[in-house]
Amino acid sequence: MTNNEKITATGGCICGGVRYRITGPLRNVVNCHCEPCRRFTGHHMAATAVLIKDIFFEKKETLNWYQRTSTVRYGFCSKCGSSLLWSDTTREDFFAVPAGCLDQPTGLITELNIYAEEAGDYHHLDPTISSKTGEI
Repeated sequence: MTNNEKITATGGCICGGVRYRITGPLRNVVNCHCEPCRRFTGHHMAATAVLIKDIFFEKKETLNWYQRTSTVRYGFCSKCGSSLLWSDTTREDFFAVPAGCLDQPTGLITELNIYAEEAGDYHHLDPTISSKTGEI
């Protein structure tokens, strides 16, 4: 890391097999309620986003990928099972990073629900957060 790179966030998995630092801006949190994200996280994907050039892995021995479609993949820890990343090769300049994997404090706020029509029937969307059908 050069002297002019300010770390804006750090994070990783539960067991410590994956650790990263982020040196660029983070998008505020977007909740994705699509079925694949619900299944990957066990609820909904509450994620920020970071440019790939701004994330640096300090440890990634246990980082593995599940290729869900020809373009979409999910990154996870093969040891503890933590949900760590989402990537779409058609938009390959960024990773979505689950906000819960970031070290606190994040300074982020939740600003949008996407695929709101697919939210789990057990979950009530917060009416103070804008909702949208489909993706961003």
